Amino acid sequence: MKILLVHNFYGSEAPSGENMVFEAEKSLLRDYGHEVVEYARHSDEIRGQGVWGMLKGAASVPWSPFSARDLQKVLKREKPDVMHVHNSFPMLSPSIYYAAQSTNTASVLTLHNYRLFCAAGIPLREGQSCTLCLDQRSVMPAMKYGCYRGSRMATLPLAASIALHRAIGTWDNQVDAFISLTGFQRDTMVNAGLPSEKVHVKPQFYADPPQPEPWGKRRDKVVFIGRLGEEKGVRYLIDAWSQWGDSAPELEIIGDGPQSEMLKDLASKSSNIHFLGQIPFEKAQRKLANAKLLVVPSIWFEGFPMVIREAFALGVPVAASRLGSMASLVRDDENGVFFEPGSTDDLLRSVRSAWLDQTKLERMGKKARAIFDKEYTAETNHGLLINIYEQAISRRREVI
Repeated sequence: MKILLVHNFYGSEAPSGENMVFEAEKSLLRDYGHEVVEYARHSDEIRGQGVWGMLKGAASVPWSPFSARDLQKVLKREKPDVMHVHNSFPMLSPSIYYAAQSTNTASVLTLHNYRLFCAAGIPLREGQSCTLCLDQRSVMPAMKYGCYRGSRMATLPLAASIALHRAIGTWDNQVDAFISLTGFQRDTMVNAGLPSEKVHVKPQFYADPPQPEPWGKRRDKVVFIGRLGEEKGVRYLIDAWSQWGDSAPELEIIGDGPQSEMLKDLASKSSNIHFLGQIPFEKAQRKLANAKLLVVPSIWFEGFPMVIREAFALGVPVAASRLGSMASLVRDDENGVFFEPGSTDDLLRSVRSAWLDQTKLERMGKKARAIFDKEYTAETNHGLLINIYEQAISRRREVI
């Protein structure tokens, strides 16, 4: 099969899960013998141009005729079976789907976030989950609250894009298959307006993970890995550790972000909390493999936190907010435990209870790896992906 992979890479100054998934799926397809052609743009192209770059980016969001023209040339030259898009924001725009309109190439889109209907991409406002735009099928709440970067002006291009492509039926007519990362995300996006028959569930995968570290050789520590932003809920984790006191296990916080300094100040009186900053992936994996618990205290839905997939692969149980996609990935008392999002008290209760029962914790770690072997391997993922491609191709041929 010949696949054209399309992606707008986010800025290089911040690690992006979407960028990583794009590269991983490209390698997966090539490893299984498929011919892969890549069409990519980079947000760095405009970030270095100051105000002019910002204006160019904003103008491209609803519709970029230049990207559509370029993709038409690529499609005409390569004649791929599938055009698989991971991200079109901000430089490509949904105009690219119209480039394939009169071809035999099926269009597939991975839903890494909620940006088709949520201007912020993250259904979060003022520290709380917010689905007004999805529930009302309207961009007016986004404009009212300036959801993208806290600015109505910055939100306007995104809101215009959402409204435009709802009105002209882009998602109903121009995309042959959508890939959601969890069942929760699928249901949410269908309720917001995507055609249910086109939305498929395919989780992330982890190719060739190491074997889990023997439980008896691991350190008595808990790990958080992720961006240090409001949506990740790390302040509740630190508050819980502060309440736990000196008997709490070692907590390693891996990552960086806008709340980094504030969180360090919050944790300054706790001797068992350590900030490791942004470290290479391989080193972060070694830190995780040597832990007995991963905590994911997010206060927003998440798409598919890849760190959960990595924890499962390494046999590390997960304590997570009972919210959105995480509630469909973690199985309570099987491969992890839950707590209420945004609740320091419930986080402390749940994590401390799990920690004090090391036998159960070890059993959940073994179950996490068993679930990984069944659901998140490269082989399983390739089968799911090709099945989606085949359905998209069949649907395109019915239309042409």
